[in-house]
Amino acid sequence: MRWLQHSLWIAARQIRALLRQPWYIAFTLVQPIIWLLLYGQLFKRVVELPGFNATSYINFLTPGVVVMTALFSAGWNGMGMISDIDRGTLDRFLVSPVSRVALIGGRLISMAVVNAIQTFILLGLGFIMGARFAGGLAGVLVLLVCAVLISMPIAALSNALALVVRKEESVIGASNFLLLPLTFLSPVFMAKNVMPDWIRSVSRFNPVNWSVEAARSALSADPNWPLVLLRIGFLVAFALFGAGLATRAFRAYQSSV
Repeated sequence: MRWLQHSLWIAARQIRALLRQPWYIAFTLVQPIIWLLLYGQLFKRVVELPGFNATSYINFLTPGVVVMTALFSAGWNGMGMISDIDRGTLDRFLVSPVSRVALIGGRLISMAVVNAIQTFILLGLGFIMGARFAGGLAGVLVLLVCAVLISMPIAALSNALALVVRKEESVIGASNFLLLPLTFLSPVFMAKNVMPDWIRSVSRFNPVNWSVEAARSALSADPNWPLVLLRIGFLVAFALFGAGLATRAFRAYQSSV
């Protein structure tokens, strides 16, 4: 279990760096808070559309914004890898006895901690705005798991891209190119029943859709646990796929230095 111990050390290093700039988490919350405050008020009557099947838009929106926040935080995770490459930090780690798995695993663990903090802050804001979730603590825990599971593979892919291209501009461009379509081709802001048919078809293969559907179902008064577990299974498979690509990218980087 040496890799796990080293992963925790790397995660602690990342978290200590964040503690030196505590406004980072606050700044990352600005956009999702705007989504909750503005979208929550601007579109609160959208639930009256036939087929929307929600009693409150803020109840509907809050889990989607939590997942979206985790998604975008993960998409930018590769920027830290670029910074370590440019400063020579990663190369210094490579000549140390640290586990190679931990160099990416530690980043993912620290990101999961940040996601948990952001999730509870957004849930608190949603509660203040009137969101109430019949699923209780079990539903909140499933939401947290779904947010972490969507962030892990996206962060792994972001780090893999950083290891391959080694340019900030490329990582930024690729992240925006991927994350925005993933968000709007999912039921983050709108119920699937009122989406165009082609978006509903595409969303079936969208990992963001799996995360949002599982979280919303678990938070409801009558959770569909088979659906929740199936969607979580899809997310785990996607996470393993992302981990595999990140591993190959890391090996390619090692062979090039």
